[in-house]
Amino acid sequence: MIACVDVDYRDREALAACVLFHSWGAAVSTDEKVIRVAPIEPYEPGQFYRRELPCLLAVLDRVRAAADAVVVDGYVWLRDEQTPGLGAHLFEALGRSIPVVGVAKTCYRSAAAIAVTRGSSRRPLYVTAVGMAVEEAARHVQIMHGQFRIPTQLKRVDRLCREAPFVPSPGAVLRS
Repeated sequence: MIACVDVDYRDREALAACVLFHSWGAAVSTDEKVIRVAPIEPYEPGQFYRRELPCLLAVLDRVRAAADAVVVDGYVWLRDEQTPGLGAHLFEALGRSIPVVGVAKTCYRSAAAIAVTRGSSRRPLYVTAVGMAVEEAARHVQIMHGQFRIPTQLKRVDRLCREAPFVPSPGAVLRS
């Protein structure tokens, strides 16, 4: 199973979403989770992972046994393998047991990312990885379902956390 995760922030809480699917080219998910996480850390420039990581771990706790790889919206490495981004922090938090693939929509010039152009888009996605070779991760992102720049499963997880209504209590599962 592959897990795509994302977080949407509200006033003092966040909604974390996870979409699970069987193969990199899968068109439909096999399972979806959305949970409320509160409280959340304030945003700190250069320390984004401190805010996002607890949310990702909370939703992955619901599915961790099933995940063979996790895809995050962002970078694994910000420069080289000495400058961790969100994905590298997630890899460490998961005990270095599950590969993490970072898919970013904007170029972070110092990141050692592979640019992947999909569909008819001229704008690439920027792929980084830990736990698997970045070249392999880029091939996986290239074959993900969808004819446009953003793969279907990444669009789905983004939509899930952005469009989910209020969830009654922290940790409650909105969609399972």
